[in-house]
Amino acid sequence: MTETPLMMQNNGSVEAFTPVGSKQEAIFLEGPHSRWGEFLFALDVFKEFIYGFRKLHFVGACVTVFGSARFPETHPYYETARIIGRQLARMGFTIMTGGGPGIMEAANRGAKEAGGRSIGCNIVLPKEQRPNKYLDKWIYINYFFIRKILLTKYSFAFVVMPGGYGTMDEFFESITMMQTGKSKKFPVILIGRSYHLELYEYIQKMVYEKTISPEDIHLFLFTDSVDEAIEYIRKHAVKGFGLKKKRKIQPLKWLGEKR
Repeated sequence: MTETPLMMQNNGSVEAFTPVGSKQEAIFLEGPHSRWGEFLFALDVFKEFIYGFRKLHFVGACVTVFGSARFPETHPYYETARIIGRQLARMGFTIMTGGGPGIMEAANRGAKEAGGRSIGCNIVLPKEQRPNKYLDKWIYINYFFIRKILLTKYSFAFVVMPGGYGTMDEFFESITMMQTGKSKKFPVILIGRSYHLELYEYIQKMVYEKTISPEDIHLFLFTDSVDEAIEYIRKHAVKGFGLKKKRKIQPLKWLGEKR
């Protein structure tokens, strides 16, 4: 039986900013543009932030699962992510992912199978990434940096499955934010000892070379065990942050809010 969800409080022309999605972001990053063009871009970013905040306001306490979109349903890592999503949903967490296929789909699927909530935060790409079919709610985001913030803002733990550049970006940003004191020390679990072995050895080399402190290697749990990962989240997220089952906050109709 599913538990009650956890709740807690170059070209400077204006035309250069009219494309949407990754093209618009790429143009912005080319260098200085007109003052008006950069102002319009900032307004577009602000509008997308507000859109994400309002859409995700009622998702509850989340755990975000990162991982590759390229693993098929038959891959062992897919099944591991599915089990993790299922067990976290039974704890009362909402499962949040990037909303696509592969590991993301598996985690969302596990949450749905356990009767939990399943959320997707999709990125608009030149090659469209469609939301997987196991989502209760999903949003489309144009900008990667906004999406990364939304994937972390509502979560009390992060599960990092095997993946590519994007997954590594999300992993290192999460632990960098904690290392620098820009966020609280949320539990981060790196799953896949054989896949991530060289990465872990490289992090140990950073300690040896004194580019990070010895305690920084303890900012995440490195494991293959689903049970160990779940218990780590229970200890450091549920108990560590005092998460309790609370009465659901009701949307305000006059603000056009929906659950």
